Amino acid sequence: MTSDLWPRDFDFGVATAGFQIEGGYNGPGEPRNNWAAWEDEGRVARAGVANRFWDDYERQLDLVVAMGLTSFRLSVEWTRVEPRPGEIDQVAVARYRDILSAVRERHLRPLVTLHHFTNPEWLGRDPWLNDEGWRRLAQWYDLAVQLFGDLCDAWITSNEINIFAFNTYMHGIFPPGRRNDFDATMTTIDHLLAAHVVGYQSIKQRQPHSVVATNNYSFSIYELDRLILDTLYAHHYSIGAAEREAWLQHRRDTHYDTVPAGRGIYRGPEEALRRWAARRVDTTLALPTAQRAVREATTARLMDVAQLDYYAPTVAEHITLPGHRTAGGRWPKLGRPLWDDRPDPEMFLAYVREAGQDQLPVWVVENGMCVRRDDRGAWPRRDGWTRERYLRENIGALVRARRLGVDVTGYWHWTLIDNFEWGSYQPRFGIHGLARDGTFLATDTAGDKVADVYREIATGLREQDFRVVVEPAVAR
Repeated sequence: MTSDLWPRDFDFGVATAGFQIEGGYNGPGEPRNNWAAWEDEGRVARAGVANRFWDDYERQLDLVVAMGLTSFRLSVEWTRVEPRPGEIDQVAVARYRDILSAVRERHLRPLVTLHHFTNPEWLGRDPWLNDEGWRRLAQWYDLAVQLFGDLCDAWITSNEINIFAFNTYMHGIFPPGRRNDFDATMTTIDHLLAAHVVGYQSIKQRQPHSVVATNNYSFSIYELDRLILDTLYAHHYSIGAAEREAWLQHRRDTHYDTVPAGRGIYRGPEEALRRWAARRVDTTLALPTAQRAVREATTARLMDVAQLDYYAPTVAEHITLPGHRTAGGRWPKLGRPLWDDRPDPEMFLAYVREAGQDQLPVWVVENGMCVRRDDRGAWPRRDGWTRERYLRENIGALVRARRLGVDVTGYWHWTLIDNFEWGSYQPRFGIHGLARDGTFLATDTAGDKVADVYREIATGLREQDFRVVVEPAVAR
């Protein structure tokens, strides 16, 4: 910790993902990923040209610089680099190297994700339900660091292992779209976590100075969030087999003491979900492949920073029936749309404090608020929140966390420009809006000059001026 409350080397950044911004996937002659079949079948919108980042990266990186930020999170897409098994596309490698060089030339720190909800189509329909898939993923981690390690030393292996598995096999909104298959969900979590453990060690062997981690989506259910990380942290603390059950029970109790079980009508369903998960998952037997990989690990730790993504963690609040009222009219699908996610800076603070309990620096690598835009135009949020308020109050929660002794050292806002949100362009998270003709706006979709606000916050906190944010009144 520095003598100042706010570290002058704190990383302020924005987060992005290749498939969502680059353009050039799943069309004729283009690399095909696991979303290609759904695009071909019309089950989701086509990503198309997306934000044209692949060809327009310099202009978009200049938007980051203009906000006075210090880091840019992006993904290097396995599908582009290895479009067919064993075949490396050297043109794609050269372009990614140009992009990473452009990031560094602007004095931005690249934070690179190596698996962000996409993989090559050739890997198969259900690659995470067998050993071959996760072992190929771990090999990709190693290859990526060979190809790009001279330009980057901060890595996220797999993005939001928990939400990726949940959306693929429980919610069914990611390909192949299975619903309510809890066993496949846990198997996917297990195998992706094993890939992280193996990948972490290979990256550290090539880059001992690197910073490597994986970022969970903040979930209120222990078995879908902290259990994943505690499987890694048990290695950090040298928890033996005889101690494991009691230690994990203590960690579960701590999780539920730290994060509240929702509000109002959601409290009862949330508590019921927690009991159901505890009955369904034997924590000492869960994640067997990852546990075996951890037992064989030769590094002292398996995470270098505590990373988290925070949006709307209370699971029960996401369970809504089709036809309920939302921004822009009735919502025809099961589950709550992203533009109805409830901001809660106090709960955000609780999750950040929990992330800081293991003596690692804390990075918030995704945090953002959604507004809906469809063919009829942009819809105001029903709760009246603006992105300016969201930034001031959520970053204010990080100020409060530091006052409480949490070593928060990085924040990456999701996202720079409105983009392709996994099958749809309706959800809008950008600091800069995306116009109908594909041009970028000076404002966000709601018409607010949020870039100026983010710059003011980053500049003010570096100068120890805490009037630029609003801290939570109560630390839960």
